[in-house]
Amino acid sequence: MQETEVWLTKLFNDYLAGLGNAILGVVGMAHQARPWTNFITMQLLVAAIIVVLFAVLRTRFSVERPGKFQQTFELIYEFVHGQTEDIMGHGGDRYMAFFGALFIFILFGNLIGIIPGFEAPTMYAYVPLGCAVASFLYYNMVGAQAHGLVKHLAHLVGPIWWLFPLMIPIEIFSNLARPLSLTLRLYANMYAGEQITGVFVMLTKLVLPAVFMGFHIFVSLLQAYIFMLLTMAYVGGAVAHDEE
Repeated sequence: MQETEVWLTKLFNDYLAGLGNAILGVVGMAHQARPWTNFITMQLLVAAIIVVLFAVLRTRFSVERPGKFQQTFELIYEFVHGQTEDIMGHGGDRYMAFFGALFIFILFGNLIGIIPGFEAPTMYAYVPLGCAVASFLYYNMVGAQAHGLVKHLAHLVGPIWWLFPLMIPIEIFSNLARPLSLTLRLYANMYAGEQITGVFVMLTKLVLPAVFMGFHIFVSLLQAYIFMLLTMAYVGGAVAHDEE
């Protein structure tokens, strides 16, 4: 089934097809007549919105008279900070930037689908998979930095060394299942939410679409939160493994 292009993807394919094919060439993929897809252009839009929002916030930052815009993002900061301390303790502050960036990107990616003419990039499996791989690489990287690569990998052996033939396959499977779980949870919920909301918007006029859009916002917030929370747990386990 061919993907229906949103208006932004159509613009990219009409005027920036050369750039898209140049990027495809770099990664070894064949040129296409219309190389841009919805999930790519929507990701670029989400990233651009986040950059612009924080650029504007920086110019309006005030300690004495914070505006509503600043207060909104301060609430997000306090929320992420509180969750980080609950999961990881005081030492988790050094990892907060990654948690916050992940949460905001996924949240904005989930919510943009509510706007007519746009689609949530997270309803495509590629985007949740990318976020899950980033989470997987990050918690392994910080675990190796905290304890050294050898000690970080040593946890695959398990607490009883002579059980290592059994524990190593189990631990490898457990770690590889994490990005798969993160991907499927976010993708399935956002895809289902987008489809249900779209159907009811077409079939009804006002009240029911508003109800389902409210539910969609709730699911968007919940899924961004769960993704961030699980990433915090993985990072916490990686950096605190020796202490446990």
